[in-house]
Amino acid sequence: MKDGFIRVGCANFEVQLGQVKNNAQNIISYVKKANEQKIKVLVFPELCLTGYTIEDLFYQKRILNEVNQQIEVILNQTKDLDLFFVIGCPLIYRNKLYNCAIAMKQGEILGIVPKTYIPTYHEFYEGRHFARALDEIQIMTINGKDYPFGTQLLFECQNHPDLKIGIEICEDLWAPLPPSTLHCLNGATLILNPSASNNLTTKSDYRRLLVSSHSARLVCGYAYCNAGLGESSTDVVFSNHHLIAENGTLLSESTQYSEGIIYADMDMEKLVSERVEMTTYENDQDAYQIIPFTLDNEDIDLNRYYDPHPFVPSDHQQRAMRCQEVFDIQIHGLIQRLKAAHIQKVVIGISGGLDSTLALLVTCMAYQKLGYPSKNIIAVTMPCFGTTSRTKNNALKMMEELNVTSLTVNIADAVRQHFKDIDHDENIHDVTYENCQARERTQVLMDIANQEGGIVIGTGDLSEVALGWSTYNGDHMSMYAVNVSVPKTLVRYLVDYVSSLYQGQPLHDTLQDILNTPVSPELLPAKDNEIVQKTEDIVGPYELHDFFLYHHARFHYEPRKLYRIACHTFQGQYDCVIIKKWLQTFYRRFFTQQFKRSCIPDGPKVGSVALSPRGDLRMPSDANVELWLQECEQL
Repeated sequence: MKDGFIRVGCANFEVQLGQVKNNAQNIISYVKKANEQKIKVLVFPELCLTGYTIEDLFYQKRILNEVNQQIEVILNQTKDLDLFFVIGCPLIYRNKLYNCAIAMKQGEILGIVPKTYIPTYHEFYEGRHFARALDEIQIMTINGKDYPFGTQLLFECQNHPDLKIGIEICEDLWAPLPPSTLHCLNGATLILNPSASNNLTTKSDYRRLLVSSHSARLVCGYAYCNAGLGESSTDVVFSNHHLIAENGTLLSESTQYSEGIIYADMDMEKLVSERVEMTTYENDQDAYQIIPFTLDNEDIDLNRYYDPHPFVPSDHQQRAMRCQEVFDIQIHGLIQRLKAAHIQKVVIGISGGLDSTLALLVTCMAYQKLGYPSKNIIAVTMPCFGTTSRTKNNALKMMEELNVTSLTVNIADAVRQHFKDIDHDENIHDVTYENCQARERTQVLMDIANQEGGIVIGTGDLSEVALGWSTYNGDHMSMYAVNVSVPKTLVRYLVDYVSSLYQGQPLHDTLQDILNTPVSPELLPAKDNEIVQKTEDIVGPYELHDFFLYHHARFHYEPRKLYRIACHTFQGQYDCVIIKKWLQTFYRRFFTQQFKRSCIPDGPKVGSVALSPRGDLRMPSDANVELWLQECEQL
């Protein structure tokens, strides 16, 4: 379970009704196959040892005696396999028959969990045969040995304590208060559900929603293994619909009406990290019995998808919906600020780049909703030494097409005067040379805002805030920062989304050219009217930094784990040497630039990751990055 990953699987075979010996051999065969696939936790369907649909044959002593015999066979033939697995079978306890899940590991029964909720409605008739689980843990004897028997059992991996398994059975999940709710409140991180849920039109959609949403509410992993092939079709049909979810995300799903194993690599560390951060995730202290077991620390090649652009939905339709949601948040955040300040004028610096474009589009939409005249938006372009005609012309065209007030203030003379004032050689293109321009631009915007009785709208995005890619008291400062929690990878799609709304109009072409312009602060002299200062050449690709930021801030991954999943995700696009280089850059800049974040302007949070010192990130400005860089060096 290196880096917190554990491979969890669901297995099914074509059950033979009442043929316990044959079913046992199929179970053994699939446990061996799962072991070969490095699966460490495996669940079979409900009552798979006998079949779920044998009805009154559950009472037959021949069946029940064979169940006990085949349990012993399964234990003997899997004792050398290092995995935890669960099978379903009927068992008698104190003159009552129970629908049970047996947890097994290396030739031993760890515990037996009976079904809590016994459905006896519509097509289900379990109440004829099975008793409801008892309230307290009992001792059940099987083949002369005693085992814990009850619902309040948790199976804890001793050498990987983030893995704590709870078990419920089929209907238990569908009940108003599933046992898994209590399991998780008492520490379970993974729920296994051997199930026999028949198929109906639309039922698979409901099952999928139920498993995914339940895993989200409990912040857990959930493996749901459903009965199918071989079960009686007298009145209903079962489809082998298996689902493996992790905190609301469906990791794996079976092809229905097929035999075999599905599995997923769950991240148990991530689940625990989520719970630790949620102050409302209460821990109960009920009378649970903890049953210890161990698993070998076997490494796996990750069979898990990580979105290389976690802030941007890959599905086109979902992406359009996300863009509209983000715009709504930005727009209404700005509307509230304007109303509260009793201001109808704003000033925005427009460079012809992506961020200032997005800020202007948001502001125009806000003014449309408010019914304010667009001419009250004062857009200012401030060309200087690095400005190219392409960016300047795009800025001017966009202002004209959006019908805002357009101002051009050439700051070159003012910056040269400042160089003279501080005795700086204009030919030395160092950080002073660059920042003098950035601060002069901010001064111009602030002064115009004073003249007009308005506020300055900030344009910097979340990625720049994370990396500290701004000039302190320069573009770092504004009165309201509409883009402050929008990452660079999403900024591009937001601008493209607006562009798509203006097909066949001049604004579409202008926005598309802005999208195709290299990202640059344009603070170094242009060469042949072309941009020479490209941000991603200096700090690294924004898609990597946004990936690092998401997993660092959202799930608190260690550098080793973040490096591992980045190499896995960007395989074939960036080699591991390049990923390590920019990961080190990310950590170094993220820590050393906190002093800028400690005093950033107000701005709306739009996603699950934000860096406001008033909300999501409370971090000292003098925090030491060495612990993270030392681990990076060892990669």
